[in-house]
Amino acid sequence: MKAIGTLGFVLLMLAGALSYGQTSMINVYGRNSTLLNGKWETIIDPFDAGIGWRAIYKDAKPTGKNDFLEYSFDENNTLNVPGDYNSQMPELTYYESSVWYKKAFNYQPGKNERLFIHFGAANYIADVFLNGKKLGRHEGGFTPFQFEITGLVKEKDNAVVVRVNNSRVKNGIPGFGFDWFNYGGITRDVHLIKTHDVFIDDYKLQLDPADNSHITGYVKLNSAVAGKQVSVKLPELKIDVKVTTDGKGYAAISLKRKIRLWTPDQPRLYTARLSVDQDSISDRIGFRTIKVEGTQILLNGKPVFLRGVNIHEEIPQRKARAYSDADALVLINWAKELGCNFVRLVHYPHNEYTIKQAEEKGLMVWEEIPVYQGIDFPDSTVKNKAALMLREVIKRDKNRCNVIFWSVANETGPSKDRDRTLVELAKEAKMLDPDRLVTAAFNNVSYHDGKMELKDSVMKYVDVIGINEYMGWYTDWAKDPEKVQWLSDFNKPMIISEFGGESVYNNKIDTAVKASAWSEDYVVNIYNNQIKMFKGIPFLQGVCPWVLVDFRSPVRMQSTFQKGWNRKGLLSEQGDKKKAWFVMKEWYDQLKKTNGI
Repeated sequence: MKAIGTLGFVLLMLAGALSYGQTSMINVYGRNSTLLNGKWETIIDPFDAGIGWRAIYKDAKPTGKNDFLEYSFDENNTLNVPGDYNSQMPELTYYESSVWYKKAFNYQPGKNERLFIHFGAANYIADVFLNGKKLGRHEGGFTPFQFEITGLVKEKDNAVVVRVNNSRVKNGIPGFGFDWFNYGGITRDVHLIKTHDVFIDDYKLQLDPADNSHITGYVKLNSAVAGKQVSVKLPELKIDVKVTTDGKGYAAISLKRKIRLWTPDQPRLYTARLSVDQDSISDRIGFRTIKVEGTQILLNGKPVFLRGVNIHEEIPQRKARAYSDADALVLINWAKELGCNFVRLVHYPHNEYTIKQAEEKGLMVWEEIPVYQGIDFPDSTVKNKAALMLREVIKRDKNRCNVIFWSVANETGPSKDRDRTLVELAKEAKMLDPDRLVTAAFNNVSYHDGKMELKDSVMKYVDVIGINEYMGWYTDWAKDPEKVQWLSDFNKPMIISEFGGESVYNNKIDTAVKASAWSEDYVVNIYNNQIKMFKGIPFLQGVCPWVLVDFRSPVRMQSTFQKGWNRKGLLSEQGDKKKAWFVMKEWYDQLKKTNGI
């Protein structure tokens, strides 16, 4: 099959979007909205029987003595939203099928108002109904979606019913197998969003890469209305201007001001307010530039070395999906304590709280879509699903200045279908957001005779190359670590996006002798040797140990030490600091003193 061009790729992606519900409007937290969080009534449906003749979505009630219903929502059977269902009921720990959710609400409509129901995420497939009518379906467990309900909502006794199914599927994103826990359910906030007839659907404010005193961007309305005056205010910069929309409902923004740039040491953010007619939206915006020159990464025109760590969206002490601002703060504070200026959020888009907490705390971010090992690249639907997820997360987070990377994949084996898909995704990311860097994490490097060679053909299509390598754990050291020679045919920066090994906190068995002991001392040796090797890689511009904290993974079946957990964390599942934490902390502190960022 011939590779399709960018235009054809976009058309395919948009066609797919029609069957996956409406793409979310930007920045729901800055709008006039009401949360539908809290207790939702639920029905557990392991055989997926409720979608057929039982029609659970109708939320029917018996009205006569001969009415026959084999289901009922009950106030005594509830789950918390947001939250995964696996951690809320012991019998659902490894559950992978459907759960039906119901929430009742009232609504008092205003003049010329529109109403949307917005889901931050639901894993993996969500079918949404209101008052018995299907609104649509969304596939993908980590990106937002919405439906307009203006003409369907009543003043009283509305019932939104959602069927969420987290079954793993071969042509899903991710695919059938992956190395993290498959938390199902409505895992992020649910909003009712009020707008007026004309509202701001999308906007972008950023720094001109060539001029640190020039703010550029745009505002896009929900409809193609010309001549609308859109107010743009940044009070701290004394900006109060109006821009006028064209025939497509689009207005360009171009402003000159002296700006304090966002940096990890001084993460300066400015309040921004945009409004059209009676509709308004507020945000906190930072300004910075990010680019690549040769093998360097430049933040605000200055070289930066990324002191990172990988983070899964999980609170291990609860054995649950992280979903709240408080959860995000726990994870981000750990990264800051380690001495990081950068986090890699794996292997899927995390919730907005985490991105914003990182932005406030001065942490640069790598965001990733779940194109992971085992993806069914020959299936033509896979590319469209991945492209839609990419579009959803870029629209959501393109105003977060700390997001410097869009990652299109992690550890995917080369093939014609895979290569074609990743190249198209990389091009799509650049088209949607040309001022950020595109990357992917590769693990197919050639290692022989003490040499590591970067050979993947897709590497030439990314701005920065991520390499996952586990020397000392999955691969033996062939030479002294400091003598390992790294070779690249690409004049590009490289980040070691994963490295490390597994250990159980306070495990001193057979110290430092063999990997199978899961001892802390063995992993300390891995980290010390890795650091020796890192110092000899001329094009290395960042590292990310795997992983911040031990996390649940059913594929980790070693019964003595793993017990269903990936034990590569620098922290235990209870938040205890392992010895490797202190190795990285000491090195990061040294790098901070040397590099100054």
